[in-house]
Amino acid sequence: MARWIQSWLPGAAAEAGGPYPGERLGLPATGVSSVAGLGRRVAALAIDWFLAYGIAALLTGPGALGDPNFGWSVLGIWYLLTAVPVAVFGASAGKTAFGIRVASVDSSAVIGVPRALLRTAMIAFVLPALARDEDGRGWHDRAARTVVVRSRA
Repeated sequence: MARWIQSWLPGAAAEAGGPYPGERLGLPATGVSSVAGLGRRVAALAIDWFLAYGIAALLTGPGALGDPNFGWSVLGIWYLLTAVPVAVFGASAGKTAFGIRVASVDSSAVIGVPRALLRTAMIAFVLPALARDEDGRGWHDRAARTVVVRSRA
C-alpha cells in the first residue's frame, strides 16, 4: 500500500499491482532499459556539474570563485558537457558513471542535436526537471520526447 503522501506527489510510486513507471512507454519494470530512478539522475547531474566547475576553474585561473562571471562560465561548460554527448551517444559523463542514458520515446538510436539542446536548456531552468509524471519524466523529457533509462543492471 502506498503511503498517503504518494497520492499527490508527481512521479510517486504507483500502488502495488498498478502500472509501473515506463509501462505506458513499453519499457520493462526492472533491469536494463527500465526507467532510471530519481537518485541516479540527480547523482549523474551532480557529476556533470562538478566536472563543469573544475573545467571552468581551470579555464578562469586563480581567483575563479571571485569572478562575477564564473557562474555563467560553469553553466556554459555544463551545457556543452551535457548536450553534445547526449546528442551523439545518449549519455553524459555523469550518466555513464551511473549506468543511465537518455533514450528516445520513438525508438530512435539517439535523440539528435535539436532535442538534446532543448532538453538540456530546460534542465538549466531546474523546475521542469522537478515536476515529473507517473513515468518519472520531467517536462524536459516530455518536450524532447525522451526518457532516461538504465543502461546496465
